Amino acid sequence: MGRSRLKVLAFVMALFLAILVVRNQYTNQYVRNLTSKTSFVTAKTNGLFDEIKTKAPTFEIPPKDAYVDSVWKAIPGYNGLTVDVNASYKKMKAKGKFDENKLVFKEVSPKVHLKDLPPSPVYKGNPEKPMVAFTINVAWGNEYIPKMLEVLKKHNANATFFLEGRWVKNNPTVAQLITAADQEVGNHSYTHPDMARLGSQQIRNEITQTNSVILATTDQKVVWFAPPSGSYRDEVVKIASSLGLKTIMWTADTIDWQKPPREVIINRVMKKVENGTIVLMHPTKPTAEALDELITKIEASGRKVVNISTLLDEKRYDTIKKVENK
Repeated sequence: MGRSRLKVLAFVMALFLAILVVRNQYTNQYVRNLTSKTSFVTAKTNGLFDEIKTKAPTFEIPPKDAYVDSVWKAIPGYNGLTVDVNASYKKMKAKGKFDENKLVFKEVSPKVHLKDLPPSPVYKGNPEKPMVAFTINVAWGNEYIPKMLEVLKKHNANATFFLEGRWVKNNPTVAQLITAADQEVGNHSYTHPDMARLGSQQIRNEITQTNSVILATTDQKVVWFAPPSGSYRDEVVKIASSLGLKTIMWTADTIDWQKPPREVIINRVMKKVENGTIVLMHPTKPTAEALDELITKIEASGRKVVNISTLLDEKRYDTIKKVENK
């Protein structure tokens, strides 16, 4: 009788331990990992897996290195795309057949980046990136800035507002309004001088003073510099670079400071819009009136209006669109 009870007790204990092992999170994780590894081993001997691997190169896009163009100066790089074979197989294995619409891609960085280039101004983005950047130089025109911010928000568009340091000091509330609207700000010198005519220390002072007042007012660290009237010499670009700022120029000029009719501004810009275009504008009445239609037309061409940071980074626009659409 005692021996029978011991057998029953031993059976119960064994059953209890078995349940603990089966329900243990570490055991479950081990089994999942083992199953996952087994599935990939099976996949790699599978015809579908081999087919994806064989066809992958035809869908891949090589990255583009940054380079210095003889006309347009510094051109940023652009990420390429490579097929994630394992992830693609996971999406296709249920039906067991190849489907290019289920391919999963990963971005591949170029070997040469914008930061690797010698100091050089930027006039446009990478010609394969379907984006257009707006730069808005601000030293006056306060009354038109709220309307421009409203239009940018309506289109979920962005711009880089290049602020004169003296203007920021005198108009801190408007400067804060710009950054509160999630718009980027850049350096447009402190007193709006002809930078090409300044001595080295004066150049440095104009840039550092503006950096300081923008940071103190908006809490934004500046990384872009737009010389007033586009006037610079090589030393200006080199000094800006030594201070951590890339020099930004433009591809299309609205010449809006002459206050032409809004239709002239729209036509002037659209004639030059292509991938990577940088549009120069100011807070003026005709620009504020033209902005809505201008963004609409650019978007209709298949391009997105962005700030300088977005235009010049290497991230692909097709990847950005997928994220936005989720």
